[in-house]
Amino acid sequence: MVEIKTPEQIAKMREAGLVVAAMHDACRAAAVPGATTKDLDEVAAKVLADHGAKPNFLGYGGFPGNICTSVNDIVVHGIPDRETVLKDGDLLSIDAGAIIDGWHGDAAITVFVGEGHSAEQRELSRVTEESMWAGLAAVRKGNRLVDVSRSIEGYIRRQPRPASGSYGIVEDYGGHGIGSQMHMDPHLLNYVDRRRGRGPKLVPGFCLAIEPMVTLGTPKTHVLSDDWTVKTNDGSWSSHWEHSVALTEQGPLVLTAPDGGKAKLAELGITAAPDPLA
Repeated sequence: MVEIKTPEQIAKMREAGLVVAAMHDACRAAAVPGATTKDLDEVAAKVLADHGAKPNFLGYGGFPGNICTSVNDIVVHGIPDRETVLKDGDLLSIDAGAIIDGWHGDAAITVFVGEGHSAEQRELSRVTEESMWAGLAAVRKGNRLVDVSRSIEGYIRRQPRPASGSYGIVEDYGGHGIGSQMHMDPHLLNYVDRRRGRGPKLVPGFCLAIEPMVTLGTPKTHVLSDDWTVKTNDGSWSSHWEHSVALTEQGPLVLTAPDGGKAKLAELGITAAPDPLA
């Protein structure tokens, strides 16, 4: 069953979402050559404490970090540690979450560490981020879940192919419902699978975490022996972007974007819902 939120509950999720945005700002600034991924985890923990929020990753299924730090060919669920030292040219995804009064926020960004990145790597991140926004723009009354998947996949497929041959849309992981738990129904594919049908209708109170994961090669992945870290099978680098969004009577509100998604959605012809905390 899909959990439908009240406006008051969405306001609480907006509070959690702004904490996640602050975590990303702080971690992005700290993601410099020579820093360890554990350093970033400690930065995130301080932001959570400063805002009176709880982590939703720490302890989730036994996960040992406040954030996920996934470097280069690690797609998702990288564990922060002292041994992983960031280097110039690394591509790092930071997945972060927070809880305020029992309501969750969840978002991910891709960060360029230092300066040594190819045009292909920069384009990978751009394509992934823009496909996320295409999905967010599809969160409209009357649409169904598959319309979000179609928008994400369609954007990626329309882009010029990279030198590696094609973009891989990771198949084993996707977006999800979010609210009183971090992961809830429905599961959101980043591509269209006709066997799954059209999915539920999007109505006010519907909240989703939209998170495309795209690689410079295969969409196939495997999990390492730590039972968390997900890597590409062919060693190709990946990018991961995510925002949580609520559909309201006035339209979509991007809960984890500082401006609620107003500027970016306007570029796509969509009017963002008013910020309940403004």
